[in-house]
Amino acid sequence: MASESRRFLAPRAWVAGGWARDVLLVSDAQGHWSEVRPDGPEAGDAERLPGPVLPGLVDAHSHAFQRAIAGLTERSPAGQDDFWSWRDRMYAAALRISPAQVEAVAAHLYAELLAAGYTQVCEFHYLHNDTDGRPYADTSEVAQALARAAQGVGIGLTLLPALYMRAGFGERALREDQRRFASTPDSVLAIAERLHGMAPLVTSGVAIHSLRAADMVAISEVAAAARGRMPLHIHIAEQRREVEDCRACHGERPVAWLLRQQRVDERWNLVHATHTLPEEAIALRDTGAAVVVCPSTEANLGDGVFDLQTWLGASGRWSIGSDSHVTRSWCEELRLLEYSQRFALRERNVAARAALRESTAAALFEGALEGGSAAAGVPLGGLAVGQRADFMVLDANADALLGVPEDQLLDAQVFSAPEAKPLSVYVAGRLTQRADTRSAFLEAMRALWLT
Repeated sequence: MASESRRFLAPRAWVAGGWARDVLLVSDAQGHWSEVRPDGPEAGDAERLPGPVLPGLVDAHSHAFQRAIAGLTERSPAGQDDFWSWRDRMYAAALRISPAQVEAVAAHLYAELLAAGYTQVCEFHYLHNDTDGRPYADTSEVAQALARAAQGVGIGLTLLPALYMRAGFGERALREDQRRFASTPDSVLAIAERLHGMAPLVTSGVAIHSLRAADMVAISEVAAAARGRMPLHIHIAEQRREVEDCRACHGERPVAWLLRQQRVDERWNLVHATHTLPEEAIALRDTGAAVVVCPSTEANLGDGVFDLQTWLGASGRWSIGSDSHVTRSWCEELRLLEYSQRFALRERNVAARAALRESTAAALFEGALEGGSAAAGVPLGGLAVGQRADFMVLDANADALLGVPEDQLLDAQVFSAPEAKPLSVYVAGRLTQRADTRSAFLEAMRALWLT
């Protein structure tokens, strides 16, 4: 965390949903914005930033260990390949990776995310036990490895220990290949308490893996403990089979059943919600809950297409996550989110129209910015007084932005690929440096896949 006030002067900066010129940015000793003043103020001794400034974004859904299988599940072993067969291959990795390897993989991933302009990551964590399924002597061992990884590279972390108790709807226990995930409401809440505020930039919330992974009594216990205190995340309606299984067991679709069983509020973040009906979306919006969309993973796994048009039209809150980390670029996530709508609807600039904005990139970026702060439980809502002083400096001379009119820089940043990489990234008012994570990552990968 920053230990003194810092002053910056940005030639252009994204303030209150649009570009402003000559913006003075002042961070306080706690690393939050104390002043944001556009239009040529006296800069004094302010550090002059070398390019346009965007706020940092939250990666609202991460399974860090899955970075170790990015690119390694793109061969079909036999017959039809879908989410469920991918899941079996993901389990194989989950069953062999050690805490030290998790830390090495997570550190490399977090360094990649930070370099791209993500400044906070929400880690949906369910590797609670040893590879044989027995609890570690310290039940937060892997959680602490993730926290060390984030601290080591300088990214903010919201650790979300996930409740995982059974294999599916109507089941009483986990499958043998899910043994590392076993947990109880008490155990996940204890991890959340242990990690909350353990270090600067590290906080916690709590997660329920899914409706299929826990009974409603346990879900209620976790939700009650989180209410008013911390963000709560849950996978929901990602796959059609999940919807069908929920209907067969409970007579309702997942979102409708959750809303009838729980007092869902603004602390809830529903991850994916891919197969959600418009009337379910409206009912969910009315609770104040948010959706976390993971476009690259949803495309990679063949999940389906989230109904962004309905959700934006209802002014629903949302954020983005890189989930399985087949990409680590927020620009690609936003681009895929919009393009998936264009494929499905055979129209253009869907997000702009649904959000009643002129710019699709602005509609997407502002949505991800607002929803990310809610998902992380941290004030990360942009360049505004009271928000954490996180930002990225763009390279206006990069090929994707070269010669672009000033008021369309964000449009080009999102939709001209490959996107311009940030020149620099700041967290809590402090310039971050790219950590040396490659050698440890390579050693972990060799141990996992070459021995």
